[in-house]
Amino acid sequence: MKREVVVIGLGLIGGSIALGIRKEHDVKMIGFDINDDQVRMAVSLGIIDEKAHSLKTAVATADLIVLAVPVAASEKLLTDMLSFTFKEGAIITDVGSTKQSICAKAKELQNKVSFVGGHPMAGSHKSGVSAAKVHLFENAFYVFTPDEATSPMVMDTLKDWLKGTKATFLEMSPEKHDEITGAISHFPHIIAASLVHHVETEEDRNPTVTRLAAGGFRDITRIASSSPEMWRDILLQNQSSLLRLLDTWDLEMQKVRSLLESSDSEGIFSYFEQAKHFREKLPERKKGAIPAFYDLFVDVPDHPGAISDVTSILAQSDISLTNIRILETREDIMGVLRLSFRSEEDREQAREQLGLHTFESYTL
Repeated sequence: MKREVVVIGLGLIGGSIALGIRKEHDVKMIGFDINDDQVRMAVSLGIIDEKAHSLKTAVATADLIVLAVPVAASEKLLTDMLSFTFKEGAIITDVGSTKQSICAKAKELQNKVSFVGGHPMAGSHKSGVSAAKVHLFENAFYVFTPDEATSPMVMDTLKDWLKGTKATFLEMSPEKHDEITGAISHFPHIIAASLVHHVETEEDRNPTVTRLAAGGFRDITRIASSSPEMWRDILLQNQSSLLRLLDTWDLEMQKVRSLLESSDSEGIFSYFEQAKHFREKLPERKKGAIPAFYDLFVDVPDHPGAISDVTSILAQSDISLTNIRILETREDIMGVLRLSFRSEEDREQAREQLGLHTFESYTL
């Protein structure tokens, strides 16, 4: 008999985890999603073998259960599972970006089944099971948040299940996870949204501000376009960490205000210099809590067909673009294309091929 895996939530993350498991294990993959179209797509793509017609029946014989749904939905599922029976040795894990609340909820099941919180720190601009990729988590951090009762054997078994993701596994407490992701992911999303609100307010005084914000400002606030529903839930689930970060942010802005009020030229220079040095020490080729943008900037001459030349070179090399944008087109000067790719490898291959055709390109 094949071992069984049940994936609940057949989107980008759930589908990619299923593919990673299939890569290393011969299993019967069962899927469940409230959207029947996603289920049918997952079956047609070979990501799952069959639909779970009853969750209660499906999990009863499952060796691994993956909750690939938002945290609030996972918590509800865990409550429903209080009345379920589980196979001896079965493991449940989730993929939520906050961990304290769901790990606390899972403790109610600790006498019935092993639960280990999980957070694969990778994503994509695409969604849905059709966007699932076996390499989505490759070189990404995959954080586990076991509690004090979790045995080493359970952790080893879960890591073996997920080794096909090629992710880098880390372990930490739910509290530490939420503090760290709050600082490097959740809080930056608040700042990005706040910057957008700030410019919207400025538009009342200076109507031209929207036109001028179309370039770099739009780029640095890209993450503000994320799902409002998801970020509402994340903020509420990680409330304590984010309130603490807001307090420290207020102090940081007071420091900047003080530098400005005192016209402290040396202090202002030092402020930006220190930030520059710290940022330059951050890893460049690692996936982190915020999905990386693999952008390549290409200088193109101002003549007909220049853009199609670039896209043709990429197409001939079988390099896929996720986005293309013209940043500057003024008569008689070079224009700039911002090409976005799904991975570092695609970007580097594109840079090499364009260089062979005399196109100059660079990254920021």
